[in-house]
Formats: sequence, C-alpha cells, structure tokens
Amino acid sequence: MPRGTDRRQLPRDIGHGEVTGRAHADLVAGVLDALPSPTVLIDADGTMLLANSAWRDAGDLLADDRLRVGVGANYFDVIRSLADDDADRAPVDELRELAAGTRSLVSLDHGLRTLAGLRWFHLQASRADQSGRLVVTHTDITSRVEAEQASDWRARHDHLTDLPNRAHLHELIDSELRRPGRGPVSVLFLDADGFKDVNDTLGHEVGDHLLRELASRLSGSTRTLDTVGRLGGDEFVVLCRDCDVEGALALAERFQRTFDAPFDLGERSTRLTVSIGVASAPDVAPGLRSTDLVRDADLAMYAAKSAGRNRVRVFSPDLRSAVEQRVLVAAELREAIDTGQLVLHYQPVLHLPTGEVSGVEALVRWQHPTRGLLAPCDFIPLAEQYGIVVPLTRWVLGEAARQCVEWERAGLSLITGVNISAAHFGTGTLVADVLDALDEAGLAPERLLLELTETSVAEDPLRAAAQFAQLRIAGVEVSIDDFGSGFSSLSQLVSIPAGVLKMDRSLLAGTATRRSESAAAISAVVGLAAACGMRSLAEGVETADQLALVTELGCAYAQGYFIARPMTAEDVPGWLAAHRAARSGGRLRQLA
Repeated sequence: MPRGTDRRQLPRDIGHGEVTGRAHADLVAGVLDALPSPTVLIDADGTMLLANSAWRDAGDLLADDRLRVGVGANYFDVIRSLADDDADRAPVDELRELAAGTRSLVSLDHGLRTLAGLRWFHLQASRADQSGRLVVTHTDITSRVEAEQASDWRARHDHLTDLPNRAHLHELIDSELRRPGRGPVSVLFLDADGFKDVNDTLGHEVGDHLLRELASRLSGSTRTLDTVGRLGGDEFVVLCRDCDVEGALALAERFQRTFDAPFDLGERSTRLTVSIGVASAPDVAPGLRSTDLVRDADLAMYAAKSAGRNRVRVFSPDLRSAVEQRVLVAAELREAIDTGQLVLHYQPVLHLPTGEVSGVEALVRWQHPTRGLLAPCDFIPLAEQYGIVVPLTRWVLGEAARQCVEWERAGLSLITGVNISAAHFGTGTLVADVLDALDEAGLAPERLLLELTETSVAEDPLRAAAQFAQLRIAGVEVSIDDFGSGFSSLSQLVSIPAGVLKMDRSLLAGTATRRSESAAAISAVVGLAAACGMRSLAEGVETADQLALVTELGCAYAQGYFIARPMTAEDVPGWLAAHRAARSGGRLRQLA
C-alpha cells in the first residue's frame, strides 16, 4: 500500500480471496493516493473505506478537526457538520441517490465553511461497484470562485464609487417590487447641479474625486434599508424600501442638506446643489417594473431642474404626458422635414450707410397640418433635444441657397443669412454641409452668411476659429449672433475670424427709458467690432428713434420690425419694390 493512504479496517471482500483481495485493495489505495485532490472511498451509508493522503493534508491545512477524520468515520456526518442550511446538505442527498443507482454522476461546486473561512470545492463522485460504494474527489476551486465572484461584483458595481451600477440597481428595484408583503417603494433620482462645470474647468480627475465625495455623502445620509446607486455621470438613484412619498421627501431634504457644506477638491473647494425627482409605488402595484419607476423619477428630476435647480419634485402623470407629447412632436418634425411641411420666411437687413437692403435672414417655420404655422420657438428646442437639428439645418441651408439663386435669376442680389445651432456647430460636419448646399444650388459662397450665437462660439472657441477660417477661405461670410447676451471674452472675440458682429436685441430694448446707457453700450459694441475688423449689425429695431440712433452710432446694418417683419419668399420682391419707392420718395417708413 502506498505510504500515507489510510485503509484501516479495509474490507476483505473487495477481491475473490484474501490474497487477491489485499492486492486489489492495495491497488485501489495506490490509485487514490496518486490523485492530487482529497479523495475518499465510501460505502452506501457514508462510511469511509479509504482516504488518500491529500484528504489528510487538507484537514491539517485548514486546521479544522471536523475534517481530521479517516477510515471508519462517516463522510455524510462530516458534510452535515459543516453545513449551515439545507442547501449545504444537498450533496448528501445526491450521493445517496448515486449509491442507490438513481443517478449516474454527482458533479457540483460546494462551499465548506471551515475554521479557515469559506472554501469552495468541486465535488465529483461516481460508483465504484454495484454495491453502492462511491469514489468522491474534492478539487479546491476557492481561487476560481473568488475571482468569479469578484468579477461578478465588478460587473454589478460602479468602478469609481463602488455603488451598485445601473444594471444592478434595476435588479434590486425589481426584486423589491416583487417581494411578497412589501411596503411602499420609493425611488429618488438625483442630479448634481453644476457638476459639468467642475469637470470641464478642473479636469476629469478632480471630477472623479468629486463623484466619490458625492457617493460618500449620499450613502452616509440614507437609512439602513436604503440603497444608493450610480447610473452614470453625476446621476444617482436611491432605492427606498418601505418608504412612501412623505418619507421620500424627508429623505430628499436630508440629501439637500448634505450639499450645504463645500466639497473639498484638494487645493480648492466648491459648492454644489442637487435636483431631485421622486417616484413612489404603493404596496400593491402589479406589473410595475424598475424601468417605470426610475423613468418617472427621472422625469420628476428634470422638472426640478427646469424649475430652477436645487429643488425636489414628485412625479405626476402630467409629466409623462408632456414627455409623450414632445416625443410625438419630434417624430412629426422628422416627417415634416421629409414631406415638405417646413417653409422659410425672410427678414430684410438694411445697409444703413446707403439705405439699401443688402440681404435677408432666413427663418424657418413649420406649416403643421393641424396646428397651423408654428414659430421656431415651438419646435427648435425639440429639434435640439432629440437630435433633429442637424437634418433640419441641412434642409434650411439647401432651401435658402436654392431660393437665393432663384432671386438672382430674377435680378435680386441678396445675401442670405442662415442661423446655425450650437448642436450642428459641434458635430464637425458644418463646413461640409454648407459647401454641399452651395454646390447643389449653384450659389456663390459670398451670397451666404452663417450666423452662430455668441454662447455657442464661447463654448469651444478653438473649434469655432478653425471652422470659421475654413468657411471664410471658401468665401462664406460668418456672423456672431446675439452678441452681448453671452459671456465670451475679448481675447476669444479677437481670435474668431468673423466678418459681422450682430448685437443682441436687449441692447436696443432699453433705449426708451435709459437712452444714454443703451447708446453707450451700442457705441462700445460698434467700436469693438471695428477694432476686430468686423461690421456691426443691430437687430430688434422696432422704432424710428432706434433706427436713427444705431445709424448715428455707426452701425453698418440693422433689422427689425420697424424695417420689415419676416415674410414669405414670394413677398420679398414686392416688399423690395415698395422699399425702393419709399427711398426714392425721400422717406423711410415702416413697411411691415
């Protein structure tokens, strides 16, 4: 018999005689002892007939007397002594079935709670003979199981904050919604106000530190029943078990108070606020899913942000109806672009030194089949929100260029201005889209003027400068629109290769009550434009006095209701003729 194999009390009936039986027993013992995994031979009742040296070594390694047993001991009793519940005792039942011949193999991963901690073994057993004797091997798979568990944990938790991630949060919420006898369930959706500014100005490393701080504060403010998770970015969700709306609102107020103290970012600190949406499910809510509850809380959070940030809002069905309506209108807008429901109106631009109309600004309208003619404010925000603004702008560019060519053929030489959304500006396709529209219409580049708002330029001045330069090289003029409403620096303005500076209408709005202050502001913008090699354009001219003022202060161009309201392309030639007649008669009057 190989050294180390425990075969005390080995039965003599393994072979057909004492000598043969002993030789057979030695062979079996040798085979078992050669196996690297702890292995035992047991009879149908669990009595251990053989145990190899690896089995004995495992007991010593784990320093657990319950495993320091050998031949004669009952293997089933060993398993039961290490079991905490019925699931841990399952191997005994399967081994008995194997011994009885009702199953052909036992192969399972089994956790043993030893004194050295939880160890995992792959238990595999097969019948040794027809009498029900079994050979049972135990392969230590603790490292593999722990690695799999760690990988599974990482897959269900956010790598930055160690909080449950989006997928795991939904699992937890669904599990709570299905729990028998549960109480009401509430979900809080939190979004940190101003986080993007920190991330953009101080960098992602500081932003990550701030997110960990946020996670720590939120987790420290919850009840033991609650679970805080991170959806992504600066969005967090809190699952509140056995919590109605009133309790959720109290918890939301507690979260808001945690934002009162500044956040330490190393060399500096910052203060943030939080917008919170609340959605709640009663104790009986058949068919309700986690996605429904989180969506509703998300809608409530956006309502809180829209109300001015740092607020708490509770979900109501009206919020969902409003979103559904926006989605419907967005779908209709996509169809409108393809089916010819959009139209352009044009507002004339006056060249003040000569009094001639130098061009027009193209303004899109939507001829809705049931709602009538819609102004841009009714659908442009939706276009930007739902990613439709780029195809919409491409349509405007193409139609404006085509119309400009048609006017040229009729003898009208007009420069057409087209507004470009910041969303389109950020795609990187602007230059190509403009050139495609010019080529398709056959329009000379100098007949097109692109207008981008000051705020969109200020968001990414380097990209603005690069694209503006490409457009001007191609011959397309560029205008900075709404100047005076944003926060761009003078250094950025100097570096932007634009040809026209279009001052915001708010600068003219105060001329009736604060004429001298408004005049000073307008004069400053005119001087700034001239210093930067640009011409100035005053928009929002609504009175004769305003027109006279901007002319006196040296503005190059003006537009507004006093000069003309936006009109259809068909009305432009007639209006131009009337304007020329008015000029020839020595008067300039409102022709709108």
